[in-house]
This record gives sequence, C-alpha cells and structure tokens, in this order.
Amino acid sequence: MGPEPQLRVRIVNDEIVVSLPGFHYSATYYKPFNAPQLVERNIPITDDPRIGMKKSEFVVKARKLANEKARELGWIM
Repeated sequence: MGPEPQLRVRIVNDEIVVSLPGFHYSATYYKPFNAPQLVERNIPITDDPRIGMKKSEFVVKARKLANEKARELGWIM
C-alpha cells in the first residue's frame, strides 16, 4: 500500500477548506459569531471510488485539521 494521501488546508475568506487534491473530497468549516466551535458544510456525500479512503475517514481527518488550523488562527480554544 502506498503513502497516505496528503490533505490540503487553505483559508478562503473566513472559512477553512480542507481538500484532497485530485479527488472529490473537500469540506468547508467556518466559525459562526459567538459560537465556541467550527461548523462544517459542503462535506462529501459519497465515497470517491478512485481512492481507498472512505468519505467518513476523510471527514474525520478534515475536521481534525480544520480544528488545528482554527486554534492556530485563534478562532477557537
């Protein structure tokens, strides 16, 4: 089995976008005003058959990366 695919984290305006380049996996996270945590939207609804990673695995990894980036930016504690 090859190396694990590398997810990309980008800040777009006031949102954190986590994606897996070359595949159909992408998720967007934002922090509503006065909310203690991020909210996700635009998460994958189906598995991408071209990769062994299931959508559920991607969402877990993407959420972790988004939360790490949000802490780094001071959006959440």
